[in-house]
Amino acid sequence: MVAVEGLDGAGKATLVAALADAARRRGATVATHAFPRYDADVHAGLAGEALHGRHGDLRDSVHAMAVLFALDRAGAAEDLRTARATHDLVLVDRYVASNAAYGAARCGEDVDGAFVAWVRALEVERFGVPAPDAQVLVRVPGELAARRVRDRAAADPTRTPDGYESDAALQARCADLYDQLVDRTWLAPWAVVDAGEGHEALTRTAESLVAERLISGLSGDIAPGSSVRSDTIET
Repeated sequence: MVAVEGLDGAGKATLVAALADAARRRGATVATHAFPRYDADVHAGLAGEALHGRHGDLRDSVHAMAVLFALDRAGAAEDLRTARATHDLVLVDRYVASNAAYGAARCGEDVDGAFVAWVRALEVERFGVPAPDAQVLVRVPGELAARRVRDRAAADPTRTPDGYESDAALQARCADLYDQLVDRTWLAPWAVVDAGEGHEALTRTAESLVAERLISGLSGDIAPGSSVRSDTIET
């Protein structure tokens, strides 16, 4: 099971789709999941509504929002375990590390602070959410991620940026937290993808990750903190 992480607008869904396509073309069975499940889980739905200004001061509580996101994953834990047992590769768009990064950024803490440790204890140890075998950080400049969020909203009126997406300072702090999680090999080994070069480069990167790392082991065989530049991968 591989979790794909990154800022809002980084290109996570694009990478997940490219990884899935590359793996399937090599004969692997693939399952994909995405969090938060705003339309499928009541806890995620409440969190999404809070991010758009509903439910009073719910959004102001870092821990309350984190619990809602954690409960969303807890509700999908059995499905994730089943998928991992029945597929060669399970890809997850956003996972536990997102809760750690965004919450710690909102608290003004770093990776060694109490919030990151609390998220791991809550989700993995208490709720039994399965830990990923590997993680991929889609790294992108904050200004590019913000522009993608704006472009997405302009193209689809139903995709109004939420309270996190529209907070440029928060996104910058989250980017730093993600880098710290990579450096600590938090929860599972990480690879880093430079996604600033666009869709075609991201697809080439996916081909490389699948061919050289994922399909070779199908068990998260990614060297801790390894880095893949999407503008230099050749297939």
